[in-house]
Amino acid sequence: MSSQFQSTKSSTAALTIAALGIVYGDIGTSPLYTMQTIFSQEYGLELTSFNVLGVVSLILWGLFTIVALKYVTLILRADNRGEGGIMALMALALESVGKQSRWHYILLLLGLFGAALFYGDGVITPAMSVISAIEGLNVATPNFSTYVVPITVVVLIALYSFQHKGTAGIGIFFGPIMLLWFAALAVMGVINIVKAPVILMALNPMHAIDFLLFHGWIAFVALGAVVLAFTGAEALYADMGHFGRKPIRFAWFGVVFPALMLNYLGQGGLLLTNPAAAENPFYNQLGAWSIYPLVALSTVAAVIASQATISGTYSMTKEAISLGLLPRLSIIHTSTKEIGQIYMPMVNWIQLVVVLAAVVGFGSSANLAAAYGIAVTATMLITTILTFFVIHYKWKYNLLLCVASTGFFFVIDASFFSANALKILHGGWFPLVLGACMFTVMLTWHKGRELVFFNLRNHAIPLKDFLTSLFVAPPHRVGGTAIFLRSASEGVPHALLHNLSHNKILHDRVIFLTVYNQEIPWVPFDERVRVTSLGNECYQLDVFYGFKNEPDIPQALELAANKGLKFEIMETSFFVTRQTIVSRPEHQMSAWREWLFVTMSRTARDAADYYRIPSNRVIEVGSQVEI
Repeated sequence: MSSQFQSTKSSTAALTIAALGIVYGDIGTSPLYTMQTIFSQEYGLELTSFNVLGVVSLILWGLFTIVALKYVTLILRADNRGEGGIMALMALALESVGKQSRWHYILLLLGLFGAALFYGDGVITPAMSVISAIEGLNVATPNFSTYVVPITVVVLIALYSFQHKGTAGIGIFFGPIMLLWFAALAVMGVINIVKAPVILMALNPMHAIDFLLFHGWIAFVALGAVVLAFTGAEALYADMGHFGRKPIRFAWFGVVFPALMLNYLGQGGLLLTNPAAAENPFYNQLGAWSIYPLVALSTVAAVIASQATISGTYSMTKEAISLGLLPRLSIIHTSTKEIGQIYMPMVNWIQLVVVLAAVVGFGSSANLAAAYGIAVTATMLITTILTFFVIHYKWKYNLLLCVASTGFFFVIDASFFSANALKILHGGWFPLVLGACMFTVMLTWHKGRELVFFNLRNHAIPLKDFLTSLFVAPPHRVGGTAIFLRSASEGVPHALLHNLSHNKILHDRVIFLTVYNQEIPWVPFDERVRVTSLGNECYQLDVFYGFKNEPDIPQALELAANKGLKFEIMETSFFVTRQTIVSRPEHQMSAWREWLFVTMSRTARDAADYYRIPSNRVIEVGSQVEI
């Protein structure tokens, strides 16, 4: 019992440290730019003790309310079979209300838009984190100012170029490095608090309230910069499946929250004693001697924060593909031990191009700050709305309690979102445009696939009726097994009809294989396959995957052995229908959306490749489908 207890303790400790590197990289690098942005000329806040105390108090109580109460206490409970993130929450909300509910399509759109905004945020985070770290060189000497953008570009290109190698080897160092980072934040904070202990008055929330009431409109506008301290809060929920609730909570309350509180208090204390430090409070915390070491440590922390965002983008894209929201894309596994270690070339290079465009186009962290926040606050708002439907419709909590709990956070999220909406014309449009593009792509693919399935169902030949008539005068049987991939709405596969028409033969054993993508994260192995006998050595094999599962047909065939179907892969032929999508004269989608869907269909990854079917066992047959 004692050794088991020790093992559990050590594994929790290891997961807690690992969570520091993956979960808290984004919010952990926020001190690099938050205070600098709030007291920049753009927001018109005078550097007075009243304002410093008010701003620091707002940040501290925002961290407590938004991160500690909303995400760590409430949202982490809304897991979808152990998984978190906007996709998992959307699937859980949809399951809670049911497909017949009038809320179903609205929640689907909300979830899709929240997921789409993640891509916008995924571009801003690497750009903002890395350029903020490199800007520390400006504090050392203004001569470096012309090199900040080029150095940032070089760091980002190196980071994205390294993605195909995976992070399995160096990933183990992310947690300890971020632990060092948070320790540095805490130490710098304590040093400056000792010099100006009056800053501890910011722990009183009345300073935040007085600041908001006294400044009114100016304070409301400043909320658009204060929210920079909370960017990355969504990562707590998104990464729950990797680490579990307990390590994420331990890391927050044991390391991250205290370190962030101390550093923001320290930066506030610094501004009280040295107002000139407002140009870059973070790098002025310890004096000139510390700038170069801090730039080095900050750059490493920013790269780790960016890596977490990049990996998150891969995971989000993979989930979207599984849920039928994006076409199949190339997915390369970079680790033989860790299932989640993947690399998606197309996603990687597209994101790099857009990130570089953001760095070069905005040119500084001050300009990027205008774009950073709108996507985050919109996602927070959507998360709150989806959570209401989960706790009311699934958990069956009292309506008044649900409205009160989520309504409280809704008001806070809406306030921050409204303040950031003021920045749309000054850069906030950038992540919104990116999100709108991804939303359009996902909605178009989803609608296009619906039209394809509708067409297949309308022209489908019922499989059982066909087999009954086929074996009245059975064709010649040849040795081996034939597996025909077909969708749930297809009926008799086109590949089978072509095979009978041209070759006039049938294999000794015929399997009709249908893959079902479930709106749940995981389908366990014992529920993964279902076999139905159709007679005459013909079988229907249904394979079920959750959106976190790895599609693997050969593995599914091994599982089928437990259901009475054994396969010898070298005696098995896979017949796959390659669909060519064509537009019909009467458009069911607008012409440009049809063009977009057809283009995506043509560039989609082969089904055989996606499902890991050995290429030397695949026979492809073409067919046309009208939409």
